[in-house]
Amino acid sequence: MPLFQDIDQDLKSALGMAMGYLSLRERSIREMNDYLSKKGFTDLVAEKVIERLKEDNYLNDRRFAEIYLENRKKNKPKSIFALSYELVHKGIEPSIIDELLADYDNLELAFLAVKQKTRSWKHLERESRKKKMLNYLRYRGFNFSVCQATWQRIFSSISKPD
Repeated sequence: MPLFQDIDQDLKSALGMAMGYLSLRERSIREMNDYLSKKGFTDLVAEKVIERLKEDNYLNDRRFAEIYLENRKKNKPKSIFALSYELVHKGIEPSIIDELLADYDNLELAFLAVKQKTRSWKHLERESRKKKMLNYLRYRGFNFSVCQATWQRIFSSISKPD
Protein backbone atom coordinates (compact mmCIF):
# COMPACT_ATOMS: atom_id res chain seq x y z
CA MET A 1 0.00 0.00 0.00
CA PRO A 2 1.54 3.36 -1.02
CA LEU A 3 2.43 5.62 1.88
CA PHE A 4 0.40 8.64 0.70
CA GLN A 5 -2.72 6.83 -0.58
CA ASP A 6 -6.21 7.83 0.70
CA ILE A 7 -5.25 10.62 3.12
CA ASP A 8 -6.37 14.24 3.37
CA GLN A 9 -4.14 17.15 2.38
CA ASP A 10 -3.14 18.19 5.94
CA LEU A 11 -2.13 14.64 6.79
CA LYS A 12 -0.32 14.31 3.46
CA SER A 13 1.61 17.52 4.14
CA ALA A 14 2.55 16.38 7.67
CA LEU A 15 3.61 12.98 6.40
CA GLY A 16 5.78 14.56 3.71
CA MET A 17 7.47 16.83 6.27
CA ALA A 18 7.97 13.89 8.62
CA MET A 19 9.61 11.85 5.87
CA GLY A 20 11.92 14.75 5.10
CA TYR A 21 12.81 15.03 8.79
CA LEU A 22 13.54 11.29 8.91
CA SER A 23 15.71 11.51 5.80
CA LEU A 24 18.39 13.32 7.81
CA ARG A 25 18.74 10.63 10.51
CA GLU A 26 16.72 8.23 12.68
CA ARG A 27 14.30 9.94 15.08
CA SER A 28 12.54 8.91 18.25
CA ILE A 29 8.78 9.08 18.46
CA ARG A 30 9.02 12.02 20.87
CA GLU A 31 11.35 13.91 18.52
CA MET A 32 8.90 13.38 15.66
CA ASN A 33 5.94 14.49 17.78
CA ASP A 34 7.80 17.63 18.88
CA TYR A 35 8.80 18.38 15.29
CA LEU A 36 5.26 18.08 13.97
CA SER A 37 3.91 20.22 16.82
CA LYS A 38 6.48 22.94 16.09
CA LYS A 39 5.41 22.88 12.45
CA GLY A 40 1.86 23.72 13.54
CA PHE A 41 0.11 20.40 13.03
CA THR A 42 -2.63 19.38 15.44
CA ASP A 43 -2.10 16.60 17.95
CA LEU A 44 -4.53 14.40 16.01
CA VAL A 45 -2.61 14.82 12.74
CA ALA A 46 0.71 14.24 14.50
CA GLU A 47 -0.67 11.11 16.16
CA LYS A 48 -1.94 9.74 12.84
CA VAL A 49 1.37 10.44 11.10
CA ILE A 50 3.35 8.80 13.90
CA GLU A 51 1.10 5.73 13.85
CA ARG A 52 1.51 5.48 10.09
CA LEU A 53 5.29 5.81 10.33
CA LYS A 54 5.41 3.17 13.06
CA GLU A 55 3.27 0.78 10.98
CA ASP A 56 5.58 1.22 7.99
CA ASN A 57 8.63 0.80 10.28
CA TYR A 58 10.01 4.29 9.69
CA LEU A 59 9.79 5.08 13.42
CA ASN A 60 11.08 2.62 15.98
CA ASP A 61 12.35 3.79 19.38
CA ARG A 62 14.40 0.66 19.97
CA ARG A 63 16.21 0.93 16.64
CA PHE A 64 16.73 4.66 17.23
CA ALA A 65 18.28 3.99 20.66
CA GLU A 66 20.59 1.29 19.28
CA ILE A 67 21.86 3.57 16.51
CA TYR A 68 22.16 6.52 18.89
CA LEU A 69 24.21 4.54 21.41
CA GLU A 70 26.55 3.10 18.79
CA ASN A 71 27.08 6.54 17.30
CA ARG A 72 27.82 8.01 20.74
CA LYS A 73 30.21 5.21 21.61
CA LYS A 74 32.09 5.71 18.36
CA ASN A 75 32.13 9.51 18.16
CA LYS A 76 31.58 11.05 21.59
CA PRO A 77 31.66 8.48 24.40
CA LYS A 78 29.95 9.37 27.66
CA SER A 79 29.16 7.47 30.83
CA ILE A 80 26.28 5.03 31.05
CA PHE A 81 24.52 7.53 33.30
CA ALA A 82 24.90 10.35 30.75
CA LEU A 83 23.79 8.14 27.85
CA SER A 84 20.75 7.02 29.82
CA TYR A 85 19.90 10.64 30.65
CA GLU A 86 20.11 11.65 26.99
CA LEU A 87 17.88 8.79 25.85
CA VAL A 88 15.26 9.53 28.51
CA HIS A 89 15.09 13.09 27.23
CA LYS A 90 14.60 11.78 23.71
CA GLY A 91 11.53 9.85 24.94
CA ILE A 92 12.94 6.32 25.02
CA GLU A 93 11.34 3.89 27.48
CA PRO A 94 13.51 3.14 30.54
CA SER A 95 13.15 -0.61 29.96
CA ILE A 96 14.66 -0.26 26.46
CA ILE A 97 17.47 1.93 27.81
CA ASP A 98 18.33 -0.51 30.60
CA GLU A 99 18.37 -3.45 28.21
CA LEU A 100 20.59 -1.73 25.65
CA LEU A 101 23.02 -0.28 28.19
CA ALA A 102 23.48 -3.61 29.98
CA ASP A 103 26.34 -4.49 27.61
CA TYR A 104 28.17 -1.18 28.06
CA ASP A 105 31.13 -0.76 30.41
CA ASN A 106 31.99 2.62 31.96
CA LEU A 107 35.72 1.88 32.04
CA GLU A 108 35.79 1.07 28.35
CA LEU A 109 33.69 4.14 27.49
CA ALA A 110 36.01 6.35 29.56
CA PHE A 111 39.05 4.89 27.83
CA LEU A 112 37.49 5.54 24.42
CA ALA A 113 36.63 9.10 25.46
CA VAL A 114 40.21 10.06 26.36
CA LYS A 115 42.05 7.92 23.85
CA GLN A 116 42.25 10.66 21.20
CA LYS A 117 42.73 13.50 23.70
CA THR A 118 45.89 12.06 25.23
CA ARG A 119 47.97 13.27 22.28
CA SER A 120 47.00 16.89 22.86
CA TRP A 121 47.90 16.58 26.55
CA LYS A 122 51.31 15.02 25.94
CA HIS A 123 53.18 18.32 26.38
CA LEU A 124 51.67 18.95 29.84
CA GLU A 125 53.24 18.15 33.20
CA ARG A 126 51.99 14.97 34.86
CA GLU A 127 49.67 16.74 37.33
CA SER A 128 48.24 19.07 34.69
CA ARG A 129 47.64 16.11 32.38
CA LYS A 130 45.87 14.22 35.17
CA LYS A 131 43.70 17.21 36.04
CA LYS A 132 42.75 17.73 32.36
CA MET A 133 41.82 14.10 31.93
CA LEU A 134 39.83 13.87 35.15
CA ASN A 135 37.89 17.05 34.34
CA TYR A 136 37.28 15.85 30.79
CA LEU A 137 35.85 12.55 32.03
CA ARG A 138 33.84 14.10 34.86
CA TYR A 139 32.23 16.46 32.35
CA ARG A 140 31.10 13.37 30.41
CA GLY A 141 29.42 11.86 33.45
CA PHE A 142 32.02 9.39 34.70
CA ASN A 143 32.41 8.95 38.44
CA PHE A 144 35.70 9.55 40.21
CA SER A 145 36.68 5.87 40.55
CA VAL A 146 36.25 5.33 36.79
CA CYS A 147 38.30 8.47 36.13
CA GLN A 148 41.08 7.23 38.43
CA ALA A 149 41.08 3.76 36.85
CA THR A 150 41.28 5.31 33.39
CA TRP A 151 44.21 7.49 34.49
CA GLN A 152 46.00 4.41 35.76
CA ARG A 153 45.34 2.53 32.54
CA ILE A 154 46.55 5.28 30.23
CA PHE A 155 49.29 7.06 32.09
CA SER A 156 50.81 4.53 34.50
CA SER A 157 53.55 3.54 32.06
CA ILE A 158 54.30 7.19 31.24
CA SER A 159 54.58 8.28 34.87
CA LYS A 160 57.11 5.60 35.90
CA PRO A 161 60.43 7.13 36.96
CA ASP A 162 63.48 6.41 34.81
